[in-house]
Amino acid sequence: MTQTLADMRRDYTRDGLSEAQAPVEPFALFHQWFADAVKTEQPPVEANAMMLATVDGEGRPHCRVLLLKGLDEQGFTFFTNYESAKGQHLLANPRAAMTFFWPTLERQVRIEGQVVKVTAQESDAYYQVRPLGSRLGAWASPQSRVIADRGELEGLLKATEQRFSDTQPDCPEHWGGYRLLPERIEFWQGRPSRLHDRLNYRLEQGTWGRERLAP
Repeated sequence: MTQTLADMRRDYTRDGLSEAQAPVEPFALFHQWFADAVKTEQPPVEANAMMLATVDGEGRPHCRVLLLKGLDEQGFTFFTNYESAKGQHLLANPRAAMTFFWPTLERQVRIEGQVVKVTAQESDAYYQVRPLGSRLGAWASPQSRVIADRGELEGLLKATEQRFSDTQPDCPEHWGGYRLLPERIEFWQGRPSRLHDRLNYRLEQGTWGRERLAP
């Protein structure tokens, strides 16, 4: 390695985040920041990519990258196999955390809260606009389960293609959406010398409060 891990750093100088720039509730600011990310971030960064952290029934944390597929005043929506590892975690402990990182903008958003399933109608509506390959994959893949090799997965897909050769696949009962209902949303803007701006929103008795955190 030409550079040690201890020497790897960058100074953040692009922007700041003051209370004067931030609304009293967090959704407007998230929409603004997300729109900025869509305009600014370039592949391979996807503006709607996020880290999702869950905790299993034994208290062990797990984290992976997913794509945000819905956002409204209720919360943040993603879709997956309900029988997957993350689905089992959420069944045992229906709370989770999301982190968005937009490196070009030097911004990060952390979201924490309770997770609930969306309605079957919402899951079906999203499933139907997915590409056919993704719809078939939701049927074919026993997500998170051990399989022998790639050939087994390709065999499952071939069987699924034959099953639906004369019809369009419906949304499987084991597949659908979750919505994270936020109780805390923190906006982080990188600043020089690691003295970053952190504005933290907390939901208490139905009202959002805002506070500044030390970096």
